[in-house]
Amino acid sequence: MTRLIAVTGATGALGGRVARLLADAPADHDVALRLVVRDAARAPGLPGAEVVANPGGYSAEAGLAAALEGVHTLLLVSAAEAEDRTEQHLSAVRAAVAAGVERVVYTSFQGSEPGATFTLTATHAATEAALGDSGLRTTVLRNAMYADFVPFFATVTGEGTAEIAAPAGAGAVSFVSRDDAAAVAAAVLLEDHPSTDGRVLDVTGPEAITLTRAAEVLTEVTGRQVTYRDQTVEEAWATRRPSGAPDWEVEGWVTSYTAIAAGEMAIVSDVVAELTGSPALTVAEHLTRHPEDWAPLR
Repeated sequence: MTRLIAVTGATGALGGRVARLLADAPADHDVALRLVVRDAARAPGLPGAEVVANPGGYSAEAGLAAALEGVHTLLLVSAAEAEDRTEQHLSAVRAAVAAGVERVVYTSFQGSEPGATFTLTATHAATEAALGDSGLRTTVLRNAMYADFVPFFATVTGEGTAEIAAPAGAGAVSFVSRDDAAAVAAAVLLEDHPSTDGRVLDVTGPEAITLTRAAEVLTEVTGRQVTYRDQTVEEAWATRRPSGAPDWEVEGWVTSYTAIAAGEMAIVSDVVAELTGSPALTVAEHLTRHPEDWAPLR
């Protein structure tokens, strides 16, 4: 019997990658693909994929439930950072239950435990709890920080130079390539096997590196001399407040670094290799493969 897989966030960097992998899956997997998007015009054109628009996103609970009718397995890609993101996610979980979805694969974040240092993980902790209480078969993918974020940590300081300034101390991060995160998600979605039900999987790169090492990698890959400077928390707030972002968002930025300093982003797993059969990419390998990610340093 053909299983219908719905992918949310298919116009985004992760969901789009997963959708393309599912569209290219061998026929013996016997799956059909539905892309649930806000704007059908922005959906990737993939052979055999059905596109269903739900302009209200996760907050439009009834609309999302209608878009998920007949779906067996849902990839619930976490929403963009927003003050009401937790409410959006809880609405999405309720919509999945109302639609009769059997199974959910949710993209969470590494270290999303109640009371974690990184404040934006509170949404993931609440969503994981709601899924656990929903009766849905659930697999949680706790993705590490993405490798393509690394160039965005740096600020150009002069001709041929840049600096990463953050309160991360000597903490390390197991950055994962979004290519690998997508491959893991696709593998879990395609194999409808109870062995993944209830599992919380840390999806990481092959090593945890400090931001000093991340700066060295940027230097090696881009040719721009990048250094790391440790900041105090007060300095971090002072340098980020002028962005005009609301305090909840600045707090998220700053605590992402203090979580690194606290050792909460250094877990390294073999999930990528276990589920995809290929070793996880290092930050250098990812950035070499994707020179478009160097944009902040050009």
